[in-house]
Amino acid sequence: MMTSEGAPVSSDEQAYDPAGHGPSVRQDPRFAGLPCRPGKIVAVHLSYASRADQRGRRPEAPSYFLKPSSSVAATQGTVERPAATELLAFEGEVALVIGRPARHVTEEDAWSYVGWVTAANDLGLYDLRANDKGSNARSKGRDGYTPVGPELLDASTIDPAGLRVRTWVNGELAQEDTTAGLIFSLPQIVADLAQHLTLETGDVILTGTPAGSSVLAPGDVVEVEVDAPTAEGSPTSGRLVTTVVQGEIGFDPGLGSLPAVDDTQRAEAWGSREAAGLPGEDAAADDAAADDAAQEGAARPALDPEVRDKLLRVPVAGLSQQLRQRGLDNVTIDGVRPLHPGAKLVGVARTLRFVPNREDLFRSHGGGYNAQKRAFDAVGEGEVIVIEARGESGSGTLGDILAIRAHANGAAGIVTDGGVRDLDAVAAVGIPVYSSGAHPAVLGRRHVPWDHDLTIACGGTTVQPGDVLVGDADGVIVIPPGLVHEIVDAALAKESEDAWIAERVAEGHPVDGLFPMNAEWRARYDAWRQER
Repeated sequence: MMTSEGAPVSSDEQAYDPAGHGPSVRQDPRFAGLPCRPGKIVAVHLSYASRADQRGRRPEAPSYFLKPSSSVAATQGTVERPAATELLAFEGEVALVIGRPARHVTEEDAWSYVGWVTAANDLGLYDLRANDKGSNARSKGRDGYTPVGPELLDASTIDPAGLRVRTWVNGELAQEDTTAGLIFSLPQIVADLAQHLTLETGDVILTGTPAGSSVLAPGDVVEVEVDAPTAEGSPTSGRLVTTVVQGEIGFDPGLGSLPAVDDTQRAEAWGSREAAGLPGEDAAADDAAADDAAQEGAARPALDPEVRDKLLRVPVAGLSQQLRQRGLDNVTIDGVRPLHPGAKLVGVARTLRFVPNREDLFRSHGGGYNAQKRAFDAVGEGEVIVIEARGESGSGTLGDILAIRAHANGAAGIVTDGGVRDLDAVAAVGIPVYSSGAHPAVLGRRHVPWDHDLTIACGGTTVQPGDVLVGDADGVIVIPPGLVHEIVDAALAKESEDAWIAERVAEGHPVDGLFPMNAEWRARYDAWRQER
C-alpha cells in the first residue's frame, strides 16, 4: 500500500489521507497519533529562549539527536520509570510531521514540506545521560518515551510562529510558551535538517521544549497540548495524556553502564538546584563534601551474616545489660514503639536529619529530590534508616510510599522519633518500623528534610552511620560497630547462663546460691558448658 505522497506503508501501519478522509487501514496502536510509523524522529537539543536562559547557555546554531520510532506511544498510555532510577523528566513539545520529502530546501519554502503539527512529550531519563554523551540513545530512546498526538493539525493553515505548547502535571500548568519564543524558527530547523539528510514523508521533528520541564514520579499524569490560538477556529491537537508507572526490571551490570546521577543531573532534570532541593551555587563546595560523605556511607560493609544471626537470637534487654556493664548507658532510642512488636529489627544505620520547619527553608529544601528522598533511595540491603525528628510527633516523617521504597531496596527497617502517616498502610508493607506514633499531617507541617549520612540524634541517643541497631518489643538499642562482636557473644553467654539457672530452679533448687551463682554452682555450670 502507498500513502498519498507515494511512500510505502507496511501492513501494521495506517495510511493517512491529508484531504481529511481519515485512516484507511488498521494501525499499530502506538502510532495512532501519526499518519504512519515514522522512518526517523529528529529532536532539537535547545531551541526556546526560556529554556536556554534557564540552562544558562544559548546555542549559536541548532543541534540534534535521533530517537527510534519504537519509542513512539499514543495518548492515554503509560510510561515506565525503570527500577533504581529517579530522574524521569517530561518535555512538552511541538511535533512537526513531514508531508513530502525535503532535501536542500530554502528556509522560505521549508514550511510547505511540513504536512501536520501535533503535540509530543520528549521524555528522558537523566540517570542514563552520563555515557550517552549527548546522543540520548538510552536516556530518550526507551519504549514509550515519545508520546505523540492525539490529533493532527494541517500545517498549511497554521502560522509556524503562532503555535502554543502547554504542559500540565497532575492538572497543574507546568509549561507554556509559543513558537514566537524560539531561538531558531520552525522553518529554519526544517531547512537546516534538509541540508544534511532527506526528510521523508512521515518523519517527525521534535522542536524542543520551553522552560518548566521537570521530574515525574510514578502515579503522575502529564498532559501536553499544542494549539494555534491566533488561527481561525483555534485548532488544537487535544491533550496528549501519559501516566507514569514504576518499572520492576533493573539493569544488568554485566551488559553495560548502570544508571548514575549527580547534583548537576538533578538540577538539570528538575529545572534548577532549588527545585531539586539542592543548596545554592554558593554552597557547591559544601554540597560536594556531603556527596562524598554519602558515597562513603554507601560503601559501608554489610553486617556479617553470622553476627546478624546472633543478634536475632538475643533480646534487646540482654544487649542493653552488656553495654551498661561497659559504661554505655545512653544507647537506647527512647520514645519509639514498633508497628510489629513480634518482629525483630537488626541492621546497620543509615541516617537522615530533619530540622524544624521554616517556610523559606522548606521552599528551598523540602521539594524536589530532597534529603529524605535521597536517603530512602540510597538505603541498601540490611540497612536501617534512622530519622532525627527531634521527638516531634506533630507530623509524619514517612508514609507508605517511602516504606515501600525502603522495603524494595532490602532495608532492614526504619526508626524515627517522629510520627508516621498512613500507619495501617505502612504496617501492611511488612518492614519493621519504630516511631513515636501516628499523625495524619505531611512532613512540611513540622520538618524540613535537611541532610543525610551524618551523625544525628534520635530519641535522645546519638546515632552514626554504620552503627548497629537492634530492636524488639522492648525498644531499640544502638551498638557501636567496634563492640558488636564482643557484646553479642557476651549477651548470648548470659542468656545461656540464665536459661540454665531457670532450669535448675524448675527442678526444685532454691534460688539462693543460684542467682547469683556461688562457687559451687559456678563450677557445676562451667562443667556443663564444657560437656556441650
